[in-house]
Amino acid sequence: MRIDTEAGAAEAELDGGPDDDGPGGDSKPPRFLLVLTHGAGGSAAAPDLLAARDAGVQLGGLVARVTQPYRIRGARAPGSPDRQDAAWAEVVAALRGLAPGVPLVQGGRSNGARVACRTAAVVGARAVIALAFPLRPPRPTAPSRLDELRRAREGGARVLVVNGERDPFGIPGACDADRVVVVPGETHALKGHRAVIVAAVAEWLCTVV
Repeated sequence: MRIDTEAGAAEAELDGGPDDDGPGGDSKPPRFLLVLTHGAGGSAAAPDLLAARDAGVQLGGLVARVTQPYRIRGARAPGSPDRQDAAWAEVVAALRGLAPGVPLVQGGRSNGARVACRTAAVVGARAVIALAFPLRPPRPTAPSRLDELRRAREGGARVLVVNGERDPFGIPGACDADRVVVVPGETHALKGHRAVIVAAVAEWLCTVV
């Protein structure tokens, strides 16, 4: 699905959605809408995003994995956070039209997790899934991004964090989100332990939708 924004076109890959409700042929709406996005230089096919997608589909959600406009243009850096967040709000508004009235959960990995946290209140997300949240760049003087996690919670969203045990960007503390899951042996990439991530996301989604 192509979505036009002020920052350019975005693309969303959709999975799940309405099911046949039986003999009458009526379809039930999805239980929720889950919108996910990639890291700064990554793609919507990242292993941890696919794991979150699997969890959402298993629970009857409509899942959209979004490639943001800057990546469609071929850029690796997202540019201005304000412009990125504004485009994200446009993307989510368009996707909500596919499943009006159902709870919205949004999330992403790394930079995408930051976007999801920053915009949670603006788009009215009930919850945020922050995969590989980059708490602090691996430089001694780099500032913490903990305020972005807190912004999501202060805006009324519940927050799940899933980080690798050996993530060089650090791991948020247990009090920094509603739930923090640390995947043993994993790095920032979160390329393995797919079943662990699916289970963690599915279990948590059940508590928010």
